[in-house]
Amino acid sequence: MEPALPLLSGACIACTLGMFATGLADLRQMFRTRSVENVQFLPFLTTDVNNLSWLTYGCLKQDWTLIIVNTIGAALQTLYILAYFSFSPEKRRVLLQSLALLGMLILGYCYFSLLIPDANVRLARLGLFCSVFTISMYLSPLADLAKIIRSRSTRCLSFPLTVATFLTSTSWTLYGFQLSDLYIMVPNVPGIITSLLRFWLFWQFPPDLDKPYKPLQA
Repeated sequence: MEPALPLLSGACIACTLGMFATGLADLRQMFRTRSVENVQFLPFLTTDVNNLSWLTYGCLKQDWTLIIVNTIGAALQTLYILAYFSFSPEKRRVLLQSLALLGMLILGYCYFSLLIPDANVRLARLGLFCSVFTISMYLSPLADLAKIIRSRSTRCLSFPLTVATFLTSTSWTLYGFQLSDLYIMVPNVPGIITSLLRFWLFWQFPPDLDKPYKPLQA
């Protein structure tokens, strides 16, 4: 199975960076309109936490696929955060949320680096934290998907993002399986499931058949 690792590694890097790059559309909109209207801030913040956590896990494990992907991902999310802060009229709120993120990262660093001296235990606990955080990110849109089912409209869903999420989750699941790393494999399974649910919604409620309605934030 080892010869498949380079191929899976390349697929993980390409698909994940493609998914991260979808935020560039929001970045262009912010610079074009000089505002943050219709752009959500928390996804940037939570994805940054996720990237930095997996980056630390990758460094501990010396996994260059994780290191490359999450270094670029964290840089992109930080860029999105800075742009949002620059154009947001609620700079105090954005700053407080960003400082809360920074404080959480510092506490996490102190816990994993200073209170857990054993490297194997540290890797296992950090992997568990990363897995739980990633699963929560994949499951968080389920409430919005329920709204979409009630409204029978998928206009607020992004089909390219759904495809990117499906490919990314699938490639990381296979990569984790090849490495026998449950911390990588398990948290990406919900990403596959939620993506398939989105595909089903697109099939049930094609966007071109939607009636005019007030767009939902999903």
